[in-house]
Amino acid sequence: MIRIVLADDHPVVREGIRGMLQAYDDIEVVGQASSGPEAVSLVAALAPDLVLMDLRMPGGDGVAATRVITERHPSTRVVVLTTYETDQDILRAIEAGAAGYLLKDIAPAELARSVRAAAGGETVLATSAATALLGRVQGRQAAPELSPQEVRVLRLAADGRTNAAIGAVLFIGEATVKTYLSRAYEKLGVSDRTSAVRRALELGLLDDPAE
Repeated sequence: MIRIVLADDHPVVREGIRGMLQAYDDIEVVGQASSGPEAVSLVAALAPDLVLMDLRMPGGDGVAATRVITERHPSTRVVVLTTYETDQDILRAIEAGAAGYLLKDIAPAELARSVRAAAGGETVLATSAATALLGRVQGRQAAPELSPQEVRVLRLAADGRTNAAIGAVLFIGEATVKTYLSRAYEKLGVSDRTSAVRRALELGLLDDPAE
């Protein structure tokens, strides 16, 4: 029997999901939560096999709750079940430790299959989530190598600083700043500052503030 906690701030949605799952003899909904913190408490009390976690809840979001659950209760798997499918939402959830990312328009039979797969240790992803993660991986693999100083210049540019202000922070001349920017443009395949910053962020080149 796969024991599940449902976390969603809409009671009607929780009841709908419970109704979908109760048709399967090997799946049991043992608890329902209306917020992230409540889900964390239920997991501690009930030790379920799986949590189906909504992403955005006014009482506490699903990403934070996913992170806490996966850290404190590693035997409980968390699968996000949401209406949101932006790349940022998907990446935040997976980075928090979610074992899957599904959308609420999923068919009942597919939801049951995904629950079984996730409880068995597999990762389950909606098509949009898989595409976003693949794009992230491919982007990182294809990312050009920027020098440490080029990264510093782009980080400051991302903060909206002018070339003169960037030079003042890094103790270099404005002409030198322009040189670093030009080199970054060439490596990133862009022609202006805004595009360079956007591309570097997409590729994860500005993620590490210790760089």
